[in-house]
Amino acid sequence: MNSDLFDDAMASEPQHLAPGVVLLPRYVNATESAVLHSIDEVMRRAPLRHMVTSRGFHMSVAMTNAGPRGWVSDRRGYRYSAVDPETQQPWPDLPAALRTLAQSAALAAGFPDFQPDACLINRYVPGARMSLHQDRDEADFSQPIVSVSLGLPATFQLGGLQRQDKTQRISLEHGDVLVWGGPARLRFHGVLPLKAGVHPLLGEQRINLTFRRAD
Repeated sequence: MNSDLFDDAMASEPQHLAPGVVLLPRYVNATESAVLHSIDEVMRRAPLRHMVTSRGFHMSVAMTNAGPRGWVSDRRGYRYSAVDPETQQPWPDLPAALRTLAQSAALAAGFPDFQPDACLINRYVPGARMSLHQDRDEADFSQPIVSVSLGLPATFQLGGLQRQDKTQRISLEHGDVLVWGGPARLRFHGVLPLKAGVHPLLGEQRINLTFRRAD
């Protein structure tokens, strides 16, 4: 993923969508080249794969991880692991460009002192989706979730604290960062099936980075 189409436009002001939920439009623009290069390096060392759910189904989203902890899924359930189950080696280090992006975005959204130790890298192709779920495998819910969108646009679903609560649809474009924490930390969320398209940098895909504090 080489970025020759660098966008120098200034990011828009933060949008407070709900208590604890902040959208930072085009926040990645200023560091786009370094971010894309870092993602390439991580995926080279720990290739994307379709993990198996506890029910035995393969996820439609391909995933990998960077940082001391990596999120994994198999027939035993969901958890964080210090090693890549495919290689039995530690996950790639969290690149400085990605750590800086996550921490600065968290600060801009009102969450200072964010210390991520896990970066999930998800690759969506047209038709791939993420069903409604809570991020509750982490030990410290006082730390926010920082989600970075790259490539094709996506429709993010933000629900409530109960699965049956009404959902809000949020359009996410290339470079947008969505942060949720505090009273919103355990809200259900997901991604509707990705629509077909071609992004000028990333082609027919969406890359999503999700930063968390696992331990």
